[in-house]
Formats: sequence, C-alpha cells, structure tokens
Amino acid sequence: MGALTGAGYECTTDVAYAICRLGAASVWVLTGDHPRPPVVSVHAAGPVDVAWAEISNSLQRILDLAHINGGAEIAGWFDQQKGKQVAQQMFGDWQAAYSAEVDTDEPGVHLTLTDTLCKTKCQAE
Repeated sequence: MGALTGAGYECTTDVAYAICRLGAASVWVLTGDHPRPPVVSVHAAGPVDVAWAEISNSLQRILDLAHINGGAEIAGWFDQQKGKQVAQQMFGDWQAAYSAEVDTDEPGVHLTLTDTLCKTKCQAE
C-alpha cells in the first residue's frame, strides 16, 4: 500500500481489503502477511466504455505499484478485452479475470488478479 499511497492514491481499509482510489478507478488489495498480495482488483464504475478507459489509462502504473510481474503483458491483454463481457487468462503465476457489467444497477468494469501460488488465506473470509 505504501507504493500506492506514495503515488497519490487515497487508501482506506475494510475488514479484508485495502482500497485505494485515484480518479474513477479503485484498487482493492487483499491484506495479510503474504509475501505478495494474493488478490489485486481494479474497479471502475459507470458506462462500460468510460469505466474501461479509466482502468486502461492507469492499469500499467497500478500493476507496477502493486508489484505484479508481467504488468505490460496484462495491460496489453486488458486492452484487447474492450467490448467483451468476460474473459480469463493466465500470466505466469497470476490468474486474470475481466468482467464488464452492462445491464445491472451498478455498471462498470472489473479486473481481478489472483496469485495462484498462494496457499493459505488467499480470499477474503
């Protein structure tokens, strides 16, 4: 969280996640004593095209700040998901899951990265 805070993100915590915001995109990081965060999610609310652009414009920087290996490859893959509703892809030890919520009460775009090497306390309780 220190890297995100140092980059100007405003961070708060709830029971299981640190939630950092800068602009319309928010970064959720599962907290704990893991060597690296087991779950990093990036969310943006609003019309899908706008939400997708909000994440796309900041994703490479977010991945760098969160110390996610293969950030450029993940960001490139994310850019290819524009117009899709769901997609998944493995990037080394990271499982990426993309979703776009269109016809819901809370439209938006979500990207969740899960560390497949994590063995304990890898999801919010």
